[in-house]
Amino acid sequence: MTGAGPVEIARLGGLWRVTRPWHPGLRPYLRSYVGYWEAVATPYEARLVPTGRATLLISLAEPFSQVRRLGVPDVGSGNIGSLVVGLEDRPAICTHPGGQEAIRVEFTPLGAYRLFGLPMSELTNLAVGIRDVLGPEAGVLVERMAATPDWAARFDLLDAALLARLEHGPQPTPEVGHAWQLLAGSAGAVPIARIAAEVGWSQGYLTRRFTQQIGLTPKASARVLRFRHAVALLGRGATSLTEISMACGFYDQAHLNREFRAMAGTTPGQMVASRRVEGAVALTTSANLSKTASAAGL
Repeated sequence: MTGAGPVEIARLGGLWRVTRPWHPGLRPYLRSYVGYWEAVATPYEARLVPTGRATLLISLAEPFSQVRRLGVPDVGSGNIGSLVVGLEDRPAICTHPGGQEAIRVEFTPLGAYRLFGLPMSELTNLAVGIRDVLGPEAGVLVERMAATPDWAARFDLLDAALLARLEHGPQPTPEVGHAWQLLAGSAGAVPIARIAAEVGWSQGYLTRRFTQQIGLTPKASARVLRFRHAVALLGRGATSLTEISMACGFYDQAHLNREFRAMAGTTPGQMVASRRVEGAVALTTSANLSKTASAAGL
């Protein structure tokens, strides 16, 4: 397969970042597609916050020590390399020993539904090994990519695999697609009853079909989208939390703070001050990750 365009490599903080124009056949389903590696191998811990997207991470070097969801009574993933993450409505903590090299691809929810070929509700708030979702051939793909030092060739291999899966993946229901467009286009502001009426379904039926194909209920999706809108406004330098609360449909600043605690495990001010890593908010670069994880309430 011919490459989609030239590869560009740039230093961004502690990471080298690799990008290329998205393949036209993948573009409708993507929200982000980037390769990266650490400029200096350093153990780190980072908080992943909900994005309203599903993620495929291809690990080409050292795996994560653990990915653990806050507020979920489990023991975490344990050592995990390449993985799939469904839609989320709560934060997760990931720890890495350093030396990460990876490709991170973020999909629209319905693009992920087509790509993964299973109900997205089975991946909600989970980080799952790639073979468990995409089959043993995905493991072979990762091995081939890791053995290929050329980033353009790596992107070519991944593009070809993604296009092949999309060709045979399930088609989202048009009503669910329209419902998601209404929610996403309004940053979660359109009432669910209005969406149900517009697509011609009852609220109960909309919730069942939407949750199956998106991964979150319409109500939970609206919460995530409002949260992401607030994060975007903070990132653009908006300083008045009262104004952000009003713009994003929160009742007041206290409601905004509660949602940040629930979605990100932090406050708006702390998030602004945090250092960002690829797809996450850095908590620490300390080599002693276990103590920090314990302090974070894992």
